[in-house]
Amino acid sequence: MSRLIATGIDVGTAFIRVVVSEHKKGDPSPKILGVGIAESKGMRHGYVVNPKETSKSIRAAVNLAQKNAKVPIKSAFVSMGGISLEATLAQGSVIVSKADGEITDIDVKKVLAITEEKLSDKNQQLLHTIPLRFLIDGKEILGRPNGLKGIKFEAKALCVTSLSQHADDLVNAIQDAGITVEDVMAAPIAASLVTLSRQQKTAGCVLTNIGSETVSICVFENNVPVSLEVFPIGSTDITNDIALGLKIPLDEAERIKLGDMAHAYPEKRLNEIIEARLSDIFELIEAHLKKIRRNGLLPAGIVLTGGGVSVRNVADLAKTSLRLPAQIAEPQYTVNSDHQVHDSSWAVAYGLCVWGLDSDEESLGLQLVKKTQRNLTSWFKQFLP
Repeated sequence: MSRLIATGIDVGTAFIRVVVSEHKKGDPSPKILGVGIAESKGMRHGYVVNPKETSKSIRAAVNLAQKNAKVPIKSAFVSMGGISLEATLAQGSVIVSKADGEITDIDVKKVLAITEEKLSDKNQQLLHTIPLRFLIDGKEILGRPNGLKGIKFEAKALCVTSLSQHADDLVNAIQDAGITVEDVMAAPIAASLVTLSRQQKTAGCVLTNIGSETVSICVFENNVPVSLEVFPIGSTDITNDIALGLKIPLDEAERIKLGDMAHAYPEKRLNEIIEARLSDIFELIEAHLKKIRRNGLLPAGIVLTGGGVSVRNVADLAKTSLRLPAQIAEPQYTVNSDHQVHDSSWAVAYGLCVWGLDSDEESLGLQLVKKTQRNLTSWFKQFLP
């Protein structure tokens, strides 16, 4: 019997993370066979600026994961992140095709295709179409529209896109490293598969990934993403602020940020520097939540993930700034190797494995429809409630 194995590659600005997982029948979640990590070179704010350096970094991380997992890696599921990642609300409507007015899969696909056509920026490549609401003859319906009857069928959807050039460059860099790209998913959505519970996503929460040069947020309600945004700021800015404020080298400032050597400097001054930059980050998040009318209205609060959550007092400051419950994500990893994975910075790569291996739509809370686009290895994804 062939083994069900999948690989997830998270290409970040600071690090490339690779997770190899296996899913056996009866297991609640995929087991991690091995991981690989390498310093990320050739990236800036989540996009490729030097393809050769990026491919070399990817190859290094993949080689380490292969060695640890003791299985060859020929293909992988890949995350798409960076400042070019965008989400746009779009609407479409059609007249039901069947004479008796019954809505079929054809009508659902047609109305979503019309919704996608409303996207005006031709430089953006569509990654996901996520239906938020269906209406029949002007009346909102709950659940699946298939089988219901009406005349006018409408859909409101969240369309997640990435700059085509950035998406192509990333896929090419991975392929140049000798890896076939099976599929592509927006990084914040991939992370949500292993950091958020169905209860959190249904009640309403904002998943916040603090990376080295970007902060991405994904807002969930009724178990689906309703908004996504990426800001060009990250934990590297905190390191730079510490270096400037204390007049010390960058490598020393990085260690202090992570809690090492902090006792050697005035704690009050250090807290002021760190909290000032974190406040900037949370002000951006608050402004976005106000824009979509969700500020102070997410019962499950803010869930923090990414390498930047290791900064001191980050959850407490988030709670105070956003007036929401706040917690650091604690993904449940099942590890079947000597290489332990114990922090949320691996959530995206592991989430990609879960997505690639789990065909149970109910457990993932989504349905995927795949089709090629412009002969690339990326796909459209469609979430159906």
